[in-house]
Amino acid sequence: MRVISLVLTTLLASACASGPMVNGDAAALSVASRAALQAAIDNPARDAANRARDPHRHPLQTLQFFGVEANDTVIEITPGAGWYSEILAPYLDGNGRYIAAAPAAAADTAGGRRNAALRERLGAGASTSRAQLVEFDAKAPAFGSAGSADVVLTFRNVHNWVAAGNADAYFRGFFAALKPGGVLGVVDHRAKPGTDIETMKKSGYLTEALVLQLATDAGFVLAGRSQANANPKDTTNHPNGVWTLPPVKRHDAADEAKYRAIGESDRMTLRFRKPG
Repeated sequence: MRVISLVLTTLLASACASGPMVNGDAAALSVASRAALQAAIDNPARDAANRARDPHRHPLQTLQFFGVEANDTVIEITPGAGWYSEILAPYLDGNGRYIAAAPAAAADTAGGRRNAALRERLGAGASTSRAQLVEFDAKAPAFGSAGSADVVLTFRNVHNWVAAGNADAYFRGFFAALKPGGVLGVVDHRAKPGTDIETMKKSGYLTEALVLQLATDAGFVLAGRSQANANPKDTTNHPNGVWTLPPVKRHDAADEAKYRAIGESDRMTLRFRKPG
């Protein structure tokens, strides 16, 4: 029995020494942080349409996997209308800080109006008074002072930067913004391994290998993979790419039941670490 125990110990030590564990569904959050995160997700003040998407976006599992503590400084890149902002801003309000970083846009454009609406929401009550929205230059993305963030998060955005040809600049910006040891959390639509770059750009689905390459080229190391946002029903082969599926639903009305049964896209959930 002792021999078996020693062999198992040796094997485990060897596995750990060979590289990071790249699976699992959760990083270790403090008890207080997990309770506060659950309370933010369960907050009845959240938009009803946003809450309805929780089964597809898995906010508790995702943020726990990324290890977002309640006292962290978190920068969310391109938060859109603020689906995650609605959870993160109150969650981090007590001892942490939430910063929504959005591409700068003229006030009379769709992007400008979206930024203004999110800025207003973030400042709408005492519970989100510490949160803020900052704008950045999409052609030269930078996200505040160097080494200022504990965590950088981005949800379903990398495919847009790949299509625009500037994804590498974003990942360099993430690396600069993070403290040594800081975490980059990425969620995006997942293509089948071996998918070519033009198909990725057209479909909105990216291979994990491409995202891993972008991150490691910027200096990150892979710290973990989660299947929290996986959807085995999604074949990734749709007439209008990922936008065929909910929530965009760019398809014929006659196909509504078909695509509703699939649900939202199959997504990779990757955690990277800045060495140090």
